[in-house]
This record gives sequence, C-alpha cells and structure tokens, in this order.
Amino acid sequence: MDKLTVSVRDHRYDVYIGSKTYDLFSTEYAELLSSTDKIGIIADAHVAELHLPLLQEALLRSGREVSVKIVPGGEKCKMPEVYVECQSFLLTEGFTRNSLLIAFGGGACGDLTGFVAATFMRGIRFIQCPTTVLAHDSAVGGKTAINMPEGKNMVGSFHQPSAVLFDTDVFNTLPASEMRSGLAELVKHAFISDAHWTEQLLEKKEFSTPSIEWLEKELLQGIQVKAVIVGQDEFEGSTRKFLNFGHTFGHAVEAASGFGALSHGECVMIGMGYAFLLSEKYGDIPEGFTNRYLHFANRNGYTFGPVFSYSFEELLSYMQKDKKASFGKMNFVLLQKIGEPFVKEISAEECQKAFMEFKEKLESEGIV
Repeated sequence: MDKLTVSVRDHRYDVYIGSKTYDLFSTEYAELLSSTDKIGIIADAHVAELHLPLLQEALLRSGREVSVKIVPGGEKCKMPEVYVECQSFLLTEGFTRNSLLIAFGGGACGDLTGFVAATFMRGIRFIQCPTTVLAHDSAVGGKTAINMPEGKNMVGSFHQPSAVLFDTDVFNTLPASEMRSGLAELVKHAFISDAHWTEQLLEKKEFSTPSIEWLEKELLQGIQVKAVIVGQDEFEGSTRKFLNFGHTFGHAVEAASGFGALSHGECVMIGMGYAFLLSEKYGDIPEGFTNRYLHFANRNGYTFGPVFSYSFEELLSYMQKDKKASFGKMNFVLLQKIGEPFVKEISAEECQKAFMEFKEKLESEGIV
C-alpha cells in the first residue's frame, strides 16, 4: 500500500492506493468515523452489485453501520434529478452537518457525491473510495460537479475530501473498456509533466492490459502529478488548467454523443489528438508526433470514429461553453513540448480548420 499527501491552503488529506485500503477505516480513520453521527454511502449501481459488501464489512468492523443510496452507473448519476434524490435521501435519513458521506464508484459517482457533500447543509465531510482507473484523476483535487443538458460539469463546487482510499482489489472486475478509459488520464498526466515517462508509456506493448503491480505504480505517479498541481492552484486560476489537456474538444464530443454513450477516457484520447495537432502549430511539438500518438491510441483499442459523427457547429457550441472559455473566446491547453503545457486562445475559425485537418489525418493515417 502506498500513500501520498495532498496539501491545499488550509486542508491536508492522504491518498492511499493498494490492496485492503478499506481496513484503514478501523485504524487510521477510526477517529474520523467516531466523530460523525451518521455515515452514508452513495454507490454506483454496477459497483454496488459487485463490491458493496467489501466496503460495508470494513465499516462494520470499525463499529459503524451505514445508510446506502444506490445511484445509476456512470454519467447517468450526474443528472440534476439524481442530485436532488440524494439530498432528499440525506434529509429523510436524518443526516446533519456532523455526518459523513462516502463515494463508492467511478469518477462520475465521486463527482456527484462530492457535490452532494459540498452543498448539503452548506457542506459536510466526505471520503472518496474510487473503484475505477479513471477515478485516479477525478478523486483527487476537490472538483465536484453534475452535468446539465447544455454541457458537462456545468454546476459544481470545489470541496476537498477528507481522504481517498483507492483499493486495487476491485480492479479484477473492470472491463477492458473501463481500463482503457482510465489509462487515458494516466497518459495525459505523462504528457503534461514528463517526457521520459511519456516515452515509456508510448512504447509499452501491454499498455491496455496491464498488471495490477504496474498499474499501482503508474497511478501513484499520475496522482503525484495532480497533487503537485492542485497544491499550487486549488481553484484553477492558473496551472490547474493544464490538467484539462485534451478536455476542451474531448468534452465537446462527450456532450454531443449524450453523456454515457462514450466513456470519458475515450473522449479525452480523441481530444488529445486534436490538441496535439494544434500543439504542432502553436508549440514546438515535432511535426508528425500527432501521427505517432494516433497510432499508439489506435493499436490500444481507442476509437476515433466519433469525430466524424458530428458537425463542427455541433461541437463548437459545446466548446464555447467550456469552463476555460473567457468572454466567448476558447482557451485550449496545448503543449510547447512534452511536459511543458500552456494555454492558448484559439478562434472558432482556427478550430474549424484544425477540425478539418484532424479528420483528414485520421483518414490518411488509416485510423478510421
């Protein structure tokens, strides 16, 4: 089991990753649990069916009973009506400001639970127990949100967890598609931080089917990258924006497809391809690096077909709602070099030109 500490302004919390991290409820977090009047789990329906007893038994061993609210799996749980259901559940169960919530599921469940905790009686404590590789990114840093029909993560808050317990024992039931989705954020962390690490990932033959031992080590490195950035810029005023590499275009594809139709990681991989094309033009990324990246993604099972499913106008409407947009202008996270991200304002005309070039490249390289 590995541990690292996230420090922001006036709050510190630990992230544990490894086997049997839920045992910490009886040791490291026994005092926290004893200070709460009620404990609630908000659990992804798919995860609850497979692993909820594992978490419940760990909490029972610590001497605490819990209330459980099951929510739809994936992005469907981040709809406003589910958020309202969760708030009503807490009120009906008699939760107070001294209560504690536990998020048990992937990144979407963590986003929802965090926002419920941030807003219930103006804020209560919560613990992240992420169950997917993708959630190594979202569980750390305190971003919480729900989706709106107009866009992804449009309503949310910054609310840091009290702890993050990342138990790798649940990974044995992750489907290959979910593993690929999570590894996309790992690649992103490498791209924005470390050229040597990037080379190691791009050359790894079993990238999309890793061992748990390799995965634990790599996820820890990804979490460290995020922890450093969050410690510098908790509220995304400057460097934290770098964590959105690939997300402006990726979120647009995800929103256009209908939340949940495509995985978040698949969309981020698409978005990073688009961002690399722009980075060749506005940064010092070598010409042709985009091609290398696209072939890496393609041989590991990532699809780029959705790029052809939507008009530029459809995607533009979502990109203009991106949270990095300012005064109607789009700001993209690009790379000067691998490990050197920067933010660049891109006009709609430039975006459209890049969109056409991106589609041409995907076809000429035989990706689609």
